[in-house]
Amino acid sequence: MATFQLQRTVPLPLDEAWRRLTTWPRHGDVVPLTRITVTTPPPAGEGTAFVARTGLGPLSFDDPMEVTVWRPPAGDSPGLCRLEKRGRAVRGWAEIEVRPGPGGRARVIWREEVRVRAVPAVFDAALARAGRLMFGRAVNRLLRQP
Repeated sequence: MATFQLQRTVPLPLDEAWRRLTTWPRHGDVVPLTRITVTTPPPAGEGTAFVARTGLGPLSFDDPMEVTVWRPPAGDSPGLCRLEKRGRAVRGWAEIEVRPGPGGRARVIWREEVRVRAVPAVFDAALARAGRLMFGRAVNRLLRQP
């Protein structure tokens, strides 16, 4: 299993950083070759399920996820969202934490543990580096775009 973490500090209120990161269809706008379909009715919260479909044609796979923890930030209290990845190809979890940072800014901490079917453990370090790079770019774009 590959595990990685990334952090960003942005000049946004906590609730706005949270909104930008947890509006699931937006992730499809910033992750290459990916489309997000939310499969449960609004509002978003614990129990929300969605599928990230990544790839081109027959070289695509589904990454179904479910929100298992949903604690939006309130005032200066941090927010935490945990996603469980439940697909055949990709398993694991991701956590998105939004907390107060220096100077009234929001600090975002993204943690992820991922297992990819048929990828041996010897490749975990490379998979973690790739995840940090890909999700780092996605988080940057999500936080920049209103």
